[in-house]
Amino acid sequence: METRKKYQTDLTDEQWAEIEPLFVGMRNRKWEKRELINAVLYLVDSGCKWRELPHDFPNWKTVYSFFSRANKKGLWDKILEHMVKVTRERAGRNASPSYALIDSQSVKTVYASEQVGYDGGKKRKDVKDIR
Repeated sequence: METRKKYQTDLTDEQWAEIEPLFVGMRNRKWEKRELINAVLYLVDSGCKWRELPHDFPNWKTVYSFFSRANKKGLWDKILEHMVKVTRERAGRNASPSYALIDSQSVKTVYASEQVGYDGGKKRKDVKDIR
């Protein structure tokens, strides 16, 4: 395989060594998994269209097929879970979070919004006449 120019989004050797075991059992075709991951990372970072993937990466159809199959198999989720675990352990924390926070917003129901409104012209809040 010919060498290509390096992109800022390419995996480092250390990063690849961390996630490479997650690809055990996957068939190797013409392209190495690392090169396909690098293409996906470039695409996500740049926001380019699949067809605009630089020509020194594998063909966009090959990259899309890899991305789609990995998505269906849950590989991206496995990589994310693994990296969260590794990052937490390196920071001296438990591998799994012990609690989670959920941020929510209060929203009025449709029923309430039909009865009470804001009259922009008078700048006062009143009960609407819904006869």
